[in-house]
Amino acid sequence: MKQFFLLSMLLLLLSNCSSNSTATPAPVDEQMYFPPNDGSTTWQTKTIAALGWNQSAVQPLLDYLQLKNAKSFMILVNGRIVMENYFNGHSESSNWYWASAGKTLTSMMTGIAQQEGLLNIDNKVSNYIGTGWTNETLSQENLITCKNLITMTSGIDDYVNGVYSDAVTPSSLNYKADAGTRWAYSNVYVKMQDVIATVAGQSWSNYFNIKLRDKLGMNGTWIQSNNNVVYWSTTRSMARFGLMALNKGNWNGLQVVNENYFTQATTTSQNINVSYGYLWWLNGKASYHLPQTQQEFAGSIIPTAPNDMFMALGKNDQKIYVIPSKKMVVIRMGDAADSANLALSTFDETLWTKITALYQ
Repeated sequence: MKQFFLLSMLLLLLSNCSSNSTATPAPVDEQMYFPPNDGSTTWQTKTIAALGWNQSAVQPLLDYLQLKNAKSFMILVNGRIVMENYFNGHSESSNWYWASAGKTLTSMMTGIAQQEGLLNIDNKVSNYIGTGWTNETLSQENLITCKNLITMTSGIDDYVNGVYSDAVTPSSLNYKADAGTRWAYSNVYVKMQDVIATVAGQSWSNYFNIKLRDKLGMNGTWIQSNNNVVYWSTTRSMARFGLMALNKGNWNGLQVVNENYFTQATTTSQNINVSYGYLWWLNGKASYHLPQTQQEFAGSIIPTAPNDMFMALGKNDQKIYVIPSKKMVVIRMGDAADSANLALSTFDETLWTKITALYQ
């Protein structure tokens, strides 16, 4: 009996030793890392092997990205770079446009201005920039709150003379429905930038740089493009913003954006398009709407991606994917994967099939 007991203990010990020698710590349990804000290129990395991921899935992913006109691609896990790849002459120091993925920058700046007591998103827009900023009647215009702007529920027609319009001059902002009763993907959200500049008493770009860009160690600049200002930056700067989003508005211990506001921003904001927050897209919901249509589609936006993912999506497939359950941020910049598009495309679903192959 004694010999049997000793043999059992020895086998248990050997089993534990073997298990400990081959186990890879779960990435979700690893301490979060933030790259320094000193302008250096320092950024900790994590290998595919260290994560226990599938190395054979890497090349098919890279081949697909190059085929689909990507300029850059990054994966962060717990803040560490797992993949960082550049294509077609693009590099770590190259700037590229965020397009509508930059809407999320406006969302975060709205939260910052609110936490500083400069505005309240439940107040009407005309409280801050005066009346007559639309072509609506005064009673119609006064229904529009700041929250309506950042949830795409202003009720303003997204078409002018039957053509989808990005114009935000008063003559182009016409009544379609009462604010809060209709969801439509529209450029009118940029009026929120006017609100913020007015209440901050300085230019939009200056306030943005002080309150967000510089605190995250980002580079980049706002450039006027037709009826909009578009943000341009390096891929790593986009990844820094994504990392702040992964941490619910926190950057290395500094709460840049109030966590309660951030949670609201990345949660269903209205009951018309349940896959939309405050200028963030939300995966894993029961239905969704797309730009330029009032049709409701059943199911998740990207069924091949994690259900808890929230996203910044821009024209021609500029992407910030944030996946809290996997402590992961994924960035894609480049030209349109297929045909030109405002935010979403079929590219997302195939891309996520290939990303998922890395860790399943």
